[in-house]
Amino acid sequence: MRTGVRLGIDVGKARVGVARSDLHGMLATPVETVPRDLAGDADLARIAAIASELEAVEAVVGLPLNLRGERTPSTEDAERFAQRLADRLDAPGVTVRLVDERLSTVSAQGQLRQAGKKTKQSRSIIDQAAAVVILQHALDVERARDDAPGQAVVPRERSGEETQS
Repeated sequence: MRTGVRLGIDVGKARVGVARSDLHGMLATPVETVPRDLAGDADLARIAAIASELEAVEAVVGLPLNLRGERTPSTEDAERFAQRLADRLDAPGVTVRLVDERLSTVSAQGQLRQAGKKTKQSRSIIDQAAAVVILQHALDVERARDDAPGQAVVPRERSGEETQS
């Protein structure tokens, strides 16, 4: 198992949930819900600041697929977000990975309900809880396979493409 803090990212239309792991990659915990900035990059700037503050080595972005593993309308949005984040975090040792997030929000909602939180009460933290589910799943997969989960997103500057904002 690799060491280093990892971030879990749940990309939504209105908010982005952020979670973090401990240094040893054992446990995911919630960090913050960042307002989505569809017109600019304030959301990316905040996540980059969190990554820097925590000295994160990786950001795991949830890739929304349907139950059959097929693309959904949100898949492209998450891929674009992950690419922009990879371009923004382009620093040695920081990787962005896309990881299947099927049922992460449903799982997070169920956990919050079990904890006695009603839907209206949990709206502000559901994105963080989904990010925790995404990251914990990625950590568990890595521990089981002894290999990084998902697919790495190559920053455009390294892949030879021009960076676009």
